[in-house]
Amino acid sequence: MTKVVAESEKLNSLLQEARKGVGRVIFGQETVIELAMVTLLAGGHALLIGVPGLAKTKLVNALGVVFGLDAKRIQFTPDLMPADILGSEVLEQDDAGQRSFRFIAGPVFCQLLMADEINRASPRTQSALLQAMQEHHVSVAGRRLDLPRPFHVLATQNPLEQEGTYPLPEAQLDRFLLQIDVGYPDLESERRMMLATTGIAEEEPAAVFNAESLIAAQQLVRRVPVGEQVVDAILKLVRAGRPEESEIEAVRRHVAWGPGPRAAQALMLCSRAKALIEGRYTPSVEDVAALARPVLQHRMALSFAAHADQVSLSGIIDQLIESIL
Repeated sequence: MTKVVAESEKLNSLLQEARKGVGRVIFGQETVIELAMVTLLAGGHALLIGVPGLAKTKLVNALGVVFGLDAKRIQFTPDLMPADILGSEVLEQDDAGQRSFRFIAGPVFCQLLMADEINRASPRTQSALLQAMQEHHVSVAGRRLDLPRPFHVLATQNPLEQEGTYPLPEAQLDRFLLQIDVGYPDLESERRMMLATTGIAEEEPAAVFNAESLIAAQQLVRRVPVGEQVVDAILKLVRAGRPEESEIEAVRRHVAWGPGPRAAQALMLCSRAKALIEGRYTPSVEDVAALARPVLQHRMALSFAAHADQVSLSGIIDQLIESIL
């Protein structure tokens, strides 16, 4: 325990420096920055949802620099094909006339993949990321190809109400550790952003971590002790969101399906990571409550009765949070 405390203190100072580095270029999105850092510390993937122009792409670029990761970007479009993500084999002929296939790796072979406007591609192309996100390897021409470590996908998504968007498959949504909603900055933050980004020079983030130190931090997250009260709160929250066994009337009546075991795993890892970012050595029930919305909102679906009764998923998650506080 003493070793974990010492390592946590050292890590916290680096995390604060990383947070300040990202904050120099991203204004008025403190919660979004923290949740993105939680995602990387917990070793997962995040889905950033918001209208265009809210610095989602810039946030991912800044995180790549600060955490010292090899970052690549894919702009998802309706004509994007799975081979454009994974790579493909090409037939080559050498000077002796011998022909052979050579694999040309796609942009998925990186440490931080930015999937920009992921829901503008067809479901077939979106599904090409499934194996990579879950198993950290891909299969091409019958061969298994491992991805670099660490491997994270930070995807941006436009609201489904916009034209030219496809809903993500439920199986792919479940692969995202968190869904992070990106809103408009407040007045003062927007003022600072306007002044800082329209001058001759702009602030640039600096590297604080590298791939090895991030992996070490992710391993430390898994060693952070968790109290029995927090474990019980996580299980109560997740199981209360399932209509088959929930004691909450709104859940039984209005939820089509609830969160699976991955939600409990996500809450456990993210609560530990959040505690470390805030300089604490163990998570609390309040951490679980704060993370409930980004963990659950893409892992639950409303029934037809809920739409008829104009019930929102946000209101149901609020009731779930109240049940553990």
